[in-house]
Amino acid sequence: MEQRTGSANISPARKRWVRFRHNRRGFYSLVIFVVLFGISLFAEVLSNDKPLLVHYQGEYYFPLLRMYPETVFGGDFETETDYRDAYIRSILTEDGNWILYPPNPHSYNSINRDLDRPVPSPPTMENFLGTDDRGRDVLARLLYGFRLSVLFGMALTLVGTMIGIVAGALQGYFGGRLDLFFQRFIELWGSMPELYLLIIFASIFKPSPILLLLLLSMFGWMGLSDYVRAEFLRGRNMEYVKAAKALGVGNLTIMYRHLLPNSMTPVITFLPFRMSGAILALTSLDFLGLGVPPTTPSLGELLAQGKANIEAWWLSLSTFLVLVGTLVLLIFIGEALRQAFDPRK
Repeated sequence: MEQRTGSANISPARKRWVRFRHNRRGFYSLVIFVVLFGISLFAEVLSNDKPLLVHYQGEYYFPLLRMYPETVFGGDFETETDYRDAYIRSILTEDGNWILYPPNPHSYNSINRDLDRPVPSPPTMENFLGTDDRGRDVLARLLYGFRLSVLFGMALTLVGTMIGIVAGALQGYFGGRLDLFFQRFIELWGSMPELYLLIIFASIFKPSPILLLLLLSMFGWMGLSDYVRAEFLRGRNMEYVKAAKALGVGNLTIMYRHLLPNSMTPVITFLPFRMSGAILALTSLDFLGLGVPPTTPSLGELLAQGKANIEAWWLSLSTFLVLVGTLVLLIFIGEALRQAFDPRK
């Protein structure tokens, strides 16, 4: 009896979390994804052509946090120190001086000019995953590109979800002419050629992640608004909503406090799938040359290089594993969330 009473007192959120944890594939996918994303947030510390710490003539310097001219270390120029220069490196490693480099001493845009073979070069001890067609380290570009893709996916998912919730809530709660107008607008807006619009805007404006976020957000909210609209249409006729209206509670308060929490199930369960779609959209646009600028680290740009240099297998294989692994983890997380929020359970 005590066990039954204790389980009955568990909150719905706690029950959903327990069901989510029982799905080991989804739970471990979430752990792995969080760990990988957390590691990518420290990409500058893990992969950079600037040292983490420099000990020179009894003093400590932090090149990652501050720019130091060559004259500080006995050089000849007032420009920023090039720590890969052989002369500067010889100064910083003699007479008790030393340098502490990151685990991967390459940034996403640093070019290895000491290669003894044409680019793209295969993996070596200096470049663990080889270099691309410009001599840049593939591991560094994968690390930075993964972070950019996940951050872009999160931002696009958040913006599209917010717009979809607002649009669906207004349609479902008020109904009538407002709902009719929104439905006709969605039909017209959904028929717009999204790819052609992206091509036009890419030819007019300078490509950037912010521009892509704005353009994709204009179309990414329509799928979610239909589910929110259906939940609000069902919930606005419930007894507790009618009682709140009878007590004089405002429409916005009813929508925010009463209907929205009960309509979040489809929103939460679709978040990982929407995020995977956003990452895939950014990768596809970068592959076609319509995404971020060429110097920006991108998974799609690496795939395009692998297609152009078919003999450089390390470009396509490493990028394919990162992209597919990310999408698979998100899909497993989404399946676990869908089971955890299943009302039949």
